Amino acid sequence: MPVIEINDKPVHVDEEGFLTEYDEWDEDLAEVLAQQIGIDLTDQHWKVVRFLREDYKSQGQTATTRRVNAVGGIHVKEQFALFPKKPGKKMSYVAGLPKPHGCV
Repeated sequence: MPVIEINDKPVHVDEEGFLTEYDEWDEDLAEVLAQQIGIDLTDQHWKVVRFLREDYKSQGQTATTRRVNAVGGIHVKEQFALFPKKPGKKMSYVAGLPKPHGCV
């Protein structure tokens, strides 16, 4: 896996730029990742990101938008408003997680 530097910190990423090491992520890194895709993180964004991180830790895979809706209680419409066009990819990218299964 390639190693790149983000925010003066080396991080392992896959070929699409998604982090591959759970423990390399922190909230400062999330801010930088969000800025890279044009998102200014609000409390509602953080709610999604924190849900994804906790869910990944217990489930071993990145939650889909459906799971974020059903288990996290964040409606799909809101996910699209917070992370426009491709919420699954963008949410997982900012959360420092692999792209969800089934996400193109």
